[in-house]
Amino acid sequence: MAKTRQQDPKIDALRQANTLHPHPSRVKAALFRESDFFDRRDLVQVKYEMLRHVRVDEASVVDAAAAFGLSRPAYYEALEAFTEEGLLGLLPRKRGPRRAHKLATEVVAFVRELRSTEPAIRSAELAQRIEARFKVTVHPRSIERALSRVGKAAGTTSSSALSSRPQHSKR
Repeated sequence: MAKTRQQDPKIDALRQANTLHPHPSRVKAALFRESDFFDRRDLVQVKYEMLRHVRVDEASVVDAAAAFGLSRPAYYEALEAFTEEGLLGLLPRKRGPRRAHKLATEVVAFVRELRSTEPAIRSAELAQRIEARFKVTVHPRSIERALSRVGKAAGTTSSSALSSRPQHSKR
């Protein structure tokens, strides 16, 4: 019978929090080698100790970044985040766009105008027309979500905002 590896709950927690150091083996700082308290897998702890090493121990940025397995740009990003927000600044940020960046107000207005003149137009056709006019590729579902948000912002329900959306019938 094959022996199964036991999962480390801390690794699972760090991975879930997106704070698992992608290259813990690159952390060469003595305190991470000599103490059980310091965990080279914990990226927040590694960043904090790197910042502390420069400030308190007066190490150079180049040496500190190398000792903690990070780049100089990572050091400066961590320093700025820590200076602005304290320890919370070292926590990871949600990745990706912060808003619906492809569907600008003018694109949504264009779509709403098309829907008012052509109520039976499908989202796939809308996506093609958006690409032709604005040179932006948008998934049909993104268009539906944007129209739903516009309807909610205008005080209507999403169903009334999309009332011109054709219903799919079973054939």
